[in-house]
Amino acid sequence: MKAAIMRGGKIVADEIEAPKPGAGEVLVKTLACGICGSDLHTLRHGHDLVEKSKQTGGQFAMDLDKDVVMGHEFCAEILDYGPDTIKTHPVGTRVCSMPVSFKNGTAVTVGYSNEAPGGYAEQMTLFEPMLLPVPNGLATNLAALTEPMAVGLHAVQKSNINKHEVPLVIGCGPVGLAVIVALKRQGIGPIIAADFSPRRRALAEKLGADIIINPAQTSPYESWLEVGGKSADGELLPADPMTGMPTLRQAVFFECVGVPGLIQQLMQGAPKAARIVVVGVCMETDSFQPLFGINKELNIQFVLAYSAEEFAQTLHHIAEGDIDVEPLITGTVNIAGVAGAFNDLGDPEQHAKIIVVPD
Repeated sequence: MKAAIMRGGKIVADEIEAPKPGAGEVLVKTLACGICGSDLHTLRHGHDLVEKSKQTGGQFAMDLDKDVVMGHEFCAEILDYGPDTIKTHPVGTRVCSMPVSFKNGTAVTVGYSNEAPGGYAEQMTLFEPMLLPVPNGLATNLAALTEPMAVGLHAVQKSNINKHEVPLVIGCGPVGLAVIVALKRQGIGPIIAADFSPRRRALAEKLGADIIINPAQTSPYESWLEVGGKSADGELLPADPMTGMPTLRQAVFFECVGVPGLIQQLMQGAPKAARIVVVGVCMETDSFQPLFGINKELNIQFVLAYSAEEFAQTLHHIAEGDIDVEPLITGTVNIAGVAGAFNDLGDPEQHAKIIVVPD
């Protein structure tokens, strides 16, 4: 079968052997698969990712001297069932799935293992209990965005934000946009979003951000203070009678970039008792000064992926039209175009989300 393969630190299009479904697995045809920023990181920092995963008990157990077919944001069609399956859904059913399977009793991540090729290939094997049929005639390319949008929902859920608090989203790439969509759906606002890219700022506004900041011109932290010092009706909050200092609403900052130095920057800019949710994946060594967090009594929450329930909820919300994900899709390529798409995604003015359609 055709596949876009991570081989020798590059993405190459080639023919590989089609997978065969094992016990409890289903053979599927890939219909659409989004290219994730994590895949771009993996191509560049793969060896470091594997080593850190071993140290932290993660599941990125790849041998990068062998072929790896990435792609974990997918919608697929059932082709056949392996042994020991229930066959709940008929052959031909379109499905989404969390990118997790089991090989010889061991959990593996689809798209981040040598044994379980991902959606940059014509076929995959998926774990039957993970399958969710695509509801409401939802378009295939939109269904493929279930996985990245679930990341945003999980981050918002972990933040425990409520309608009386004011969020600031730093970074409006796909992760930041997913966070904005999740915040908007929960009725949180005003949502302040900051990014250097004009195109990403435009997408943030289209997907629900209320106040858009260009950090090259305006400090997002000062902008938050202007909003955080007012009630939901826009009235200036009374000063604290004990200190005479301005009263502020609770701040919840979402770090959605993943570059060194940003956590420290957020700690410096955050008001007292703020919650910082780290969603962006920084693959390099970073540092920050704990005294900022101690003096301000900051709470820093790191988040990863999503739960099975959050994944299913996200597919439901997309299918019901509760959230609009179509503006995220800015391009489509076939397998031969994956390598070029990896390069194009390095320019935020070109693309937000590129979908791989193997056919």
